[in-house]
Amino acid sequence: MLKAILWDNDGVLSDTERLFFDANRRVLADYGIALAHADYVAWYLEDSRGAWHLMRARGLGEDVVAEARRARDACYADLLAGAAAPLTFPGVEAMLARLAPRVGMSIVTASFAEHIALTHRHGRVLDHIGSVFAREEGIRPKPHPDPYLHALRRLGLHADDCIAVEDSPRGLAAAREAGLRCIALRSPLLDGYAFEGAWRVVDTHAALERELNELLAAN
Repeated sequence: MLKAILWDNDGVLSDTERLFFDANRRVLADYGIALAHADYVAWYLEDSRGAWHLMRARGLGEDVVAEARRARDACYADLLAGAAAPLTFPGVEAMLARLAPRVGMSIVTASFAEHIALTHRHGRVLDHIGSVFAREEGIRPKPHPDPYLHALRRLGLHADDCIAVEDSPRGLAAAREAGLRCIALRSPLLDGYAFEGAWRVVDTHAALERELNELLAAN
């Protein structure tokens, strides 16, 4: 029986991956580093190491890297706060409203709680979400399974009770390592990506909802 859907946020529920890329690009540019889309996909979406190694390769110390991280997070918050239109993907709020009476739902994300609040300050997305598991100190980020294992413990659920929805290779790896089935939703940044090991791979939110409805119909 499907008891919970564990949603990634950026690139799944909200069109914010482009803003996070822009925040990283802007901050790295201050240090003379140009961040390309292909590098962003490889370093952020696939293995989650970021581009900080480029700063270290230039002889910059860990204190400078830490300051750049803080500047990136602040820049990202500013971009979220300054967005003129709602950042939720079209149709997502209605999809969540249809699913909410039938299954529990949580967000499991590497974003900070502040960023989630800014992202969804318009609309009612969070009204349909039971819990938000944002970035916490001491929990290794995706692709490590820790965020999902933490969410399962807090929810009192087993991996077999849930399904994860992700849009990145690092998210898929985290879900699989936690023992979860995972539906991969391809984003424009990863158009055509194979997502090997995903339970299902879809290209649209409409197709995603169909897969979830099929699972719920078997409950």
